[in-house]
Amino acid sequence: MGRRQERTGRRPPPLPIRDGLNPSRVRLPESGPWTTTLEYLLARFHVEREALLAKVAAAEVVDVDGVPVDDAMPFRANSFVWLYRDPAIEPRVPFEVDVLFQDDHLLVADKPHFLSSLPNGSYIVESAVVRLRRALDLPDLSPLHRLDRITAGVLLFSLNPRERGAYQTMFARREVRKSYRAVAGFRPDLALPHVVTSRIVKDRGTPTAYETPGESNAVTRVELIKARGDRALYRLDPSTGKTHQLRVHLNSLGIPIENDPFYPRLLDVPHDDYSRPLQLLAAEIAFTDPVTGQERHFASRRRLENWTSGQMEVLGQPD
Repeated sequence: MGRRQERTGRRPPPLPIRDGLNPSRVRLPESGPWTTTLEYLLARFHVEREALLAKVAAAEVVDVDGVPVDDAMPFRANSFVWLYRDPAIEPRVPFEVDVLFQDDHLLVADKPHFLSSLPNGSYIVESAVVRLRRALDLPDLSPLHRLDRITAGVLLFSLNPRERGAYQTMFARREVRKSYRAVAGFRPDLALPHVVTSRIVKDRGTPTAYETPGESNAVTRVELIKARGDRALYRLDPSTGKTHQLRVHLNSLGIPIENDPFYPRLLDVPHDDYSRPLQLLAAEIAFTDPVTGQERHFASRRRLENWTSGQMEVLGQPD
């Protein structure tokens, strides 16, 4: 039944995660001609009427208290019901997500290029979180941050809902140290290392972000690892996490990341074109575990293929 949303609000949903997918929340409108909740749902999902009725019969459509919707439940303005949506059939992204580490608290994945971190837009089942939930039978698996679909590398997940808040607070307080590698053009006149500081804004409904005058909200340290002719390998250490921050900052320096379909200009690249992966890798992540107190450090095993094959070490150090 169409698409679903990963976000479920502050109150835990009354239905559990099923087959790797969260239930969806549907809000009833402020007013209308309906006398029962079911009448409204049948009007809203009229194209999928039979599927909806089957879910109601199976008690898979419930209110916020977990009470199953039936013929008698009255229409309650501005209330919510929860149900499982049926995702559309998606073509499989032909790359695997690898597990770098797992204990009772955390799972650390090594995400490939072209696989979404979370269910989003055209990618629901074909996302790292849903794949891992299904493959490892971990319905409570929850991402603690995200990487762009076309960025590869280290991605953290929480395994215990009771501990998720502690890890999310760690990210909110910027206590996580991240390091990326990127392949881009080389400018001999650019003095590096250099800290790029700017204000980045992304407007709702637009695919790209941009820099604008105002108080800074994005900071990235850019370090040259090695240059080869007119191309170079860089280490990028962001201390903030704005949308497309690394891509925007390198573009602002006149060295856009190789194979970037957004910067310096927006290109119409089909979603199933896997021929030119963005040369950006979330290479390392480090932090003090707020649950165990351990010092954590994880590194991607992936390589940026535009850098000479087989010559870049796993962590993207100079060859």
